[in-house]
Amino acid sequence: MSDPTTGARPTLEAVAARAGVSRATVSRVVNGGAGVRAPLADRVRQAVAELGYVPNHAARSLVTRRNGAVAVIIAEPEFRIFSDPFFERQVRGISRELAAHDSQLVLLWVEGVDDHDRIARYLGGGHVDGALAFSLHDSGELPAIVRESGVPTVFGGRPGPGSGPRSGPVVPYVDCDNRGGAAEAVRHLVALGRTRIAHIAGPRDQTSALDRVDGYREALGGAAGRELIAQGAFTAESGARAMAELLERRPDLDAVFAANDLMASGALRVLRERGLRVPEDVALVGFDDMTSIAEATDPPLTTVRQDIEGNGRLMVRLLMRVIDEDSHQRDTAGDDGRDSAEDTGQSTGQSSGPDTGQSTEVDTEVDSCPDIRQDSGAWTSVVTPTTLVRRASA
Repeated sequence: MSDPTTGARPTLEAVAARAGVSRATVSRVVNGGAGVRAPLADRVRQAVAELGYVPNHAARSLVTRRNGAVAVIIAEPEFRIFSDPFFERQVRGISRELAAHDSQLVLLWVEGVDDHDRIARYLGGGHVDGALAFSLHDSGELPAIVRESGVPTVFGGRPGPGSGPRSGPVVPYVDCDNRGGAAEAVRHLVALGRTRIAHIAGPRDQTSALDRVDGYREALGGAAGRELIAQGAFTAESGARAMAELLERRPDLDAVFAANDLMASGALRVLRERGLRVPEDVALVGFDDMTSIAEATDPPLTTVRQDIEGNGRLMVRLLMRVIDEDSHQRDTAGDDGRDSAEDTGQSTGQSSGPDTGQSTEVDTEVDSCPDIRQDSGAWTSVVTPTTLVRRASA
């Protein structure tokens, strides 16, 4: 609110006077810095609320070197982003977690190579604090462009060989257990007595699809013949085409594992058109557990559930940790603006080491994941579990 007598907005100095602390202490509390004792921080927050103080974003950016924005880069054409519910759920998780961190989402999608220069210029222009990139294709240059921009980045999905670093640390990523989930789906079909199990695979240039093929083969061992695998593109139409192709090759197949629910829905349509009953004649399993698809099919789809929205949230939490560590490395060791009587240093009889982030919610969430790999002390990957959801199709 503004001063009723002058119409001026409350200043940092006015908050400091109301709280009875220094301007530097108010600045640290308002800008999310560490080193202020809890009682003093509470007084500052109370004064901010009473005066209706609103920080100036430009001034805050100068202090924190933060823009309060994160780029979300999706390497898919626009029609796929708005037609595939996977992206809606992933972006929803990302958006909600960014909001919890008081950061804005800047959505960038990549239709083709013509967009690469635009993405590189934007990331290099200092507009965002970090980037989240997913649905990456190993055949494209985008992973390397994002990594080499110098912006703190987390990938959604395991990067492929072509997107690995030419130098420097590995880019952290969050993924689900694609191989393990696929193997569990196929083992379920085997347990049902199915012996001719086909697979509709996703794009060859995406690691999630390749890992699901590996899981399929792992579960079947030597029984996974090439004639039982058909290529799809993670769309319902491609699933239908692949199902028709498989039936031409192996009309005696008795089960299908599709690498996502959209392709499974397309496969189901073709099976019904051919007069084949699901699951009596052909059992069918998908992947992702898109309830808008899996619960709407007839019969409802047995599928492998991954926490898509949760993985989006986890990507943000991991990115915030990377951003904090990057800022910490660039910060000077001392804080010339710190008042010794108001900080948590040795002058108050308490010890205070560097802020390593070890007690934050981010770390608790990350550390609880079943598969975490580190490289030279930095997080490089988080792999989350999958669960088979049994419905009527298998």
